[in-house]
Amino acid sequence: MSSVVPDPAATPPHTVRLVNLPNALTVLRLLVVPVFAVLLLSGDGMDEARRWWATLFFALAIITDRYDGMIARRTNQVTEFGKLADPIADKALTGTALIGLSVLGLLPWWVTLTILVREVGVTLLRFWVIRHGVIAASRGGKLKTVLQALAIGLYILPLTGVLASARWWVMAVALVLTVVTGIDYVYRALTLRRTSARAMRAAAARRAGKGPSAGESRTDTAA
Repeated sequence: MSSVVPDPAATPPHTVRLVNLPNALTVLRLLVVPVFAVLLLSGDGMDEARRWWATLFFALAIITDRYDGMIARRTNQVTEFGKLADPIADKALTGTALIGLSVLGLLPWWVTLTILVREVGVTLLRFWVIRHGVIAASRGGKLKTVLQALAIGLYILPLTGVLASARWWVMAVALVLTVVTGIDYVYRALTLRRTSARAMRAAAARRAGKGPSAGESRTDTAA
């Protein structure tokens, strides 16, 4: 299992401007989602030209996903808006693509539901532990993201023959990693809730027979 490490996103500075490049990229990704959906579903998915355009917009959104968080951390521009909007944009893009592919009959619904349950569950876990810290993405999680995006992209493309068959194997590997890393994330989230500095202070206060002071509560709320 991967270890829990500190992350600047856990305690963003209050002086960071809301309007910045990372947030702009996140908003761009959100705006791309409906355009992508229209292109994918046009003509019952049989319009090959629009499927190619849908692939292009999907790739554009994936690129913004790759760089908005990285830029925010490297330039110390993490904001509460970015922490909330980034996972929403990710799930909106992935969910739209998977549901669209299943509606078109290109991807089994059980695959779509398995991935969506994992992704939504992990997002909820992130919010559940956000006052305790941020869990860094594991290597398996990063590989899952790459393979998942690659598999979805291959399904969006109007492929035939060997490539059309090969994309199922890419999706199968991505699906296995999706489930395994989801279980790993649950374990690490529970561990963080038990071992974070905030949890330790609360445990110490309970052992001393008193709750946290008003000043400590205000500090934790602002974190």
